[in-house]
Amino acid sequence: MSYNILSQDLLEDNSHLYKHCQRPVLHWSFRFPNILKEIKHFDADVLCLQEVQEDHYGTEIRPSLESLGYHCEYKMRTGRKPDGCAICFKHSKFSLISVNPVEFYRPDIPLLDRDNVGLVLLLQPKSPCAAFPVICIANTHLLYNPRRGDIKLTQLAMLLAEISSVAHQKDGSFCPIVMCGDFNSVPGSPLYSFIKEGKLNYKGLAIGKVSGQEQSSRGQRILSIPIWPPNLGISQNCVYEVQQVPKVEKTDSDLTQTELEKTEVLVTAEKLSSNLQHHFSLSSVYSHYFPDTGIPEVTTCHSRSAITVDYIFYSAEKEDVAEHPGAEVALVGGLKLLARLSLLTEQDLWTVNGLPNENNSSDHLPLLAKFRLEL
Repeated sequence: MSYNILSQDLLEDNSHLYKHCQRPVLHWSFRFPNILKEIKHFDADVLCLQEVQEDHYGTEIRPSLESLGYHCEYKMRTGRKPDGCAICFKHSKFSLISVNPVEFYRPDIPLLDRDNVGLVLLLQPKSPCAAFPVICIANTHLLYNPRRGDIKLTQLAMLLAEISSVAHQKDGSFCPIVMCGDFNSVPGSPLYSFIKEGKLNYKGLAIGKVSGQEQSSRGQRILSIPIWPPNLGISQNCVYEVQQVPKVEKTDSDLTQTELEKTEVLVTAEKLSSNLQHHFSLSSVYSHYFPDTGIPEVTTCHSRSAITVDYIFYSAEKEDVAEHPGAEVALVGGLKLLARLSLLTEQDLWTVNGLPNENNSSDHLPLLAKFRLEL
């Protein structure tokens, strides 16, 4: 399950988004029991939660989920922001191999001045079969600001680099990956397409067009090439770069600073490509439109908008019929999607007065997918 549960502090700071709601349904004392009831009802083995408020996490959310048999890991946003991301898993189903928090704020990089975070876990399914593969679960909540696509893409690259590091196996392949969260980007946007297609040429792209949240991008600057500075240590392929230390032999002690700088300049010039890539083959659990009508699904709905911004992506080999005629599609990492919980249309949601309402206590809907993990 991936679920943005709406932090109470953020609800109160943005009360203009909830004018349509009756006041009692906005109180945390009303909302939390409802959210917990949903979590109990769906009974997922793994929960990826966003906007988990730190004080509520400590006093109510974590104890309640632990009593339901979940082990919880939490990463709070940086810079005194009161909420963060949690990944909770049933300890009857998984053992924890590693916990890898990701902070997107970097004091040494002016571009990265926002407090968003991600969390990446490596889990081992508990099974009598010793050869069972590990699985990588990632959760994030990217920057909201529709006009800062440069920051969003960089935050995504940082998350992908961490996933690449955590999911990388000895034989050079990746273990199965599930990447969840609120990406603050709509289906078909450049950021979304980059996740699904593994490549993006961003030359000439306005920073306000990256996420597709807003139509107009008049007067906006275009993405710089490269988007992030080299000292971030992440390549255009969204992996951590091995820092190249110039090898200086004892005999070359007279190598001047100017010569070193020259070699650095050459390397930088070679890297000035506007192509981003990543090496995962990711599919979306949801198709974002209802097949019969073509009407969009929505994952969030309040006074200002009703759109899809939440996703569950998973590693699956794309079908390539031409290459293997008649052959079944092999799944890299062995994740097979079996079922998903239906989303709703904007019209459906306004018939129950939008979100949050008496039964649904966040301004987002939960996303839920059932996978088979194959050996």
